[in-house]
Amino acid sequence: MNIRLAQVEDLVGMQACNLQNLPENYMMKFWMFHTMTWPQCSFVAEDEKGRIVGYVLAKIDEPSEDDKNEEIHGHVNSISVLRSYRRLGLAKKLMLLSQEAMSSIYQASYVSLHVRKSNKAAIALYRDTLGFEVAKVEKKYYGDGEDALSMKLSLKNS
Repeated sequence: MNIRLAQVEDLVGMQACNLQNLPENYMMKFWMFHTMTWPQCSFVAEDEKGRIVGYVLAKIDEPSEDDKNEEIHGHVNSISVLRSYRRLGLAKKLMLLSQEAMSSIYQASYVSLHVRKSNKAAIALYRDTLGFEVAKVEKKYYGDGEDALSMKLSLKNS
C-alpha cells in the first residue's frame, strides 16, 4: 500500500471509489475544486498496481466576513476505502494525514464531518479510534432523508 497526497490525475480513480461505495456522489468539478484549492488536505491510498483503493477529500473553511471570531477549521467531505481493502487501517491513516495537514499547514483549530446515523462502522472509526465527538444531529441531512451526525475533533495540541 502507498498513501500519498491526491493529485488531479487521481480524480477519476477517487470518483470511481466513491461511486462504488457511497450513495453521495459529486460532479467532477467538485473534486477538481477541492484538489486545486486545498492541495495538501486530500490523500489517496493505492495498491501495488497504482490503482486508487481509498481516499479522503477534505477542505478548509475560513472565517466569513460576517464572523471574524470564527476559527479556521477543516472539513472532511468524503472518505472511502474499497471493501476488499477495509480493516487494514487505511481510513485511519488517510484521516490522520489529512488532519495533520489541516493543523500544520492551514492552522485549523478543529475538523468537522458528517456521517450517516446508520453508519456504525464509520461512527466507531471517528469516535472510538480518532476521538471525534458528536456536535449535533442534522435532521434529514441526506438526500434520502436520513439524519447525519455532525462530528467534530479539536486539532489543538495535536
